[in-house]
Amino acid sequence: MTAKETVRALLDRLPNDCSLDDVMYHLYVVQAVGSGLADGEAGRVIPHEQVAADLRRKWLLGSEK
Repeated sequence: MTAKETVRALLDRLPNDCSLDDVMYHLYVVQAVGSGLADGEAGRVIPHEQVAADLRRKWLLGSEK
């Protein structure tokens, strides 16, 4: 789907009384999800176990390393 088709499909789903801020927010979400999916397909991900360990270390032991 082209960018133009994506925008048209998004506008068709939004209510007629939506604001420009609503449109911009939804475009941002569509773009962010697309980027995340592309990262996943390209293998640019962090395993859940590593994220959990990093958060535990940060929040339980402080930000010291």
